[in-house]
Amino acid sequence: MKERKHIPPHLATRLLHSFLRDDLLEEVSGDLEEKFYKTVSEQSRLKARMNYWYQVVKYVRPFAIRRSKSNHINQYAMFQNYFKIGWRNLLRNKGYSLINIGGLALGMSVALLIALWIIDELSFNHYHTHYDRVVQVMQHQTVDGKISSQISIPMPLGNALKNEYGTDFTHIALASWSWDHILSTGDQKISKRGMYVQQGMPEILSLRMLSGSRDALKDPASILLSASSAHALFGDTDAIGKAMRIDNKLDVKVGGVYEDVPYNSAFFDEIYFLAGWELYLTSETWLKRAAEQWDNNSFQLFAQVAPLAHIDAVSVKIKKIKAAHIKDQNRFNPEIYLHPMADWHLRSNWKNGVNTGGRIQMVWLFGIIGVFVLLLACINFMNLSTARSEKRSKEVGIRMTIGSLRSQLINQFLSESFLVVLFAFVLTLGVVFLSLPWFNDLTRKQMIIPWSNPVFWMWSALFTVITSLLAGSYPALYLSSFRPVNVLKGTFKIGRFASLPRKVLVVIQFTVSITLVIGTIIVYQQIQFSKSRPTGYEREGLVMISMMSPEFFGKGDVLRTELKTANVIEELAEASSPMSYIGSNSGGFGWEGKDPNLQSDFGNIWVTPEYGKTVNWKIKQGRDFSRDRVTDSSAVILNEAAVKYMNVKDPVGMEITWGTPRYQVVGVVEDMVVESPYKPIRPTVYFMSNANTEWYFLKLNPNKNTSESMAAVEAA
Repeated sequence: MKERKHIPPHLATRLLHSFLRDDLLEEVSGDLEEKFYKTVSEQSRLKARMNYWYQVVKYVRPFAIRRSKSNHINQYAMFQNYFKIGWRNLLRNKGYSLINIGGLALGMSVALLIALWIIDELSFNHYHTHYDRVVQVMQHQTVDGKISSQISIPMPLGNALKNEYGTDFTHIALASWSWDHILSTGDQKISKRGMYVQQGMPEILSLRMLSGSRDALKDPASILLSASSAHALFGDTDAIGKAMRIDNKLDVKVGGVYEDVPYNSAFFDEIYFLAGWELYLTSETWLKRAAEQWDNNSFQLFAQVAPLAHIDAVSVKIKKIKAAHIKDQNRFNPEIYLHPMADWHLRSNWKNGVNTGGRIQMVWLFGIIGVFVLLLACINFMNLSTARSEKRSKEVGIRMTIGSLRSQLINQFLSESFLVVLFAFVLTLGVVFLSLPWFNDLTRKQMIIPWSNPVFWMWSALFTVITSLLAGSYPALYLSSFRPVNVLKGTFKIGRFASLPRKVLVVIQFTVSITLVIGTIIVYQQIQFSKSRPTGYEREGLVMISMMSPEFFGKGDVLRTELKTANVIEELAEASSPMSYIGSNSGGFGWEGKDPNLQSDFGNIWVTPEYGKTVNWKIKQGRDFSRDRVTDSSAVILNEAAVKYMNVKDPVGMEITWGTPRYQVVGVVEDMVVESPYKPIRPTVYFMSNANTEWYFLKLNPNKNTSESMAAVEAA
């Protein structure tokens, strides 16, 4: 006798009936049931249930699964019908279709442009193979109780890291700053930015060599050129082994040509050439002294962390390496740390020793704006669709009367929504393609639509589907909820609360729109403020020329005389820094009444006596420099920020010390904006000297044509 008080699992039985072929169902069900009762009687109920489930799952195979003979055909025909009806509705209501498609296309265009920008930002520096292990060695220093973070480091730090922590790094390389240099061969001369680097730098940057080798810098007399630099100098001929000069004073030969670094790299427009470090050391006498100076922060240091080392752990290990090598280690409390290349672009801001982000906030901000703009377009689509509900109510009523299910109506309206979004996306691609050149100029990028990238099309398809669901979900649910009886009797009326969702959407739409408008106005006012902020000098007609080779040095007086004789300029001066930044800063200044705990850190700029007249700075106290006063060689001029920092009321005539030399303050000038207009003015000391100048400043004659004046300057 079979034990009948236990029965097979009900859920497993339902699962079997849901998929098994009809011609197998009776036979298989009987066999499984028979086996179940046998297992219960011979073993246990638990064993029987587990075995029953196992047998049911085993039948989930292609040969046993029930197939629908006409379902796929019917489904295809049904969706074909949906799209045909949607297409006819678009043609019948051309004005409505134009507004709907145009509105969606505009919103999708903005969202797609922002998406391309975000992708470009997030992929910054990915060109370099080991970007996730490349770091820049930086340092924190404490000045007046505040921690400042800087990329400039002392030269001895490189050897110290190699000797003490060499196993934590694959490569360590010192580098100079990237400046404009004159590269020449024969009569051909070009101006390109480049750096002097140690041997490991090409490996750190994983430069893609077109000819030659990354190891060419082992020869101090070799140079690596970018493809564009090599072509500019040597044309289509092979550049390897060709002789050339740097700044008309250093003879080198081409040891390799590498692919130009792309625009979304930190080194784009920075390394059109790389020259050897040993060659750099021979170019200036002060560089040899700097090799032992731990307080001379005039260099950059890059490294590639070893595969088994963790960047944060290594950063903690090397934290006190500089403090251990300097005598006065508590003065600025220097702390060395590693800044990963992956964070250079998006997380480059530091405040009081803490990374506060950077452009990553802009990425998040624009991402949110893109979502809001797309949301506005979708809300506009929803409102237009539901506003036409009465015109489609009879269609819904008739369809439901002849047997259409609500799910079928929802599918129909979602299909129409997808058709509209699809047309809008095609229009979006055209709009984005036409606006990208303008957008690239605005954002200083070189973005393109990746037509051949399958990932782009995959995300585009997903973007289109999500937008169609977002835009069409509410209209589909709303329109499919009509009661057919009321519609066909003519008694259909929109309920009291039926319009509530649409009102909510309109409120959301206006709220987001007003928020975006207010944000745009605030940003515009910030930009206008920075543009109209008093600079403290006269920019009109002011020209800066970098002294890129020895031929420029010591020629200021000759050039001034020639250009003044030609009536091209009003004045000419020389300075150690351009108007866009301060190239040198240092501490160690002292003055009467200085607080012993005050750690001075001033910007230093060396200028010739005509500098003030050339840039037309505003003298607030005292006087300007003068060639006629011999004592002005030991005179200085302070800006207002320096006077405020020093906390002195009458600085003119007082003496300040900087190491052993003593200087007399002869004047105070109004603060000049020479760095970011959003940053506070840096306390600055101006020295009168032409020994350290690297820039010419020319004040053009306003009564002459600028192009003619510049042609005369170029000829001179």
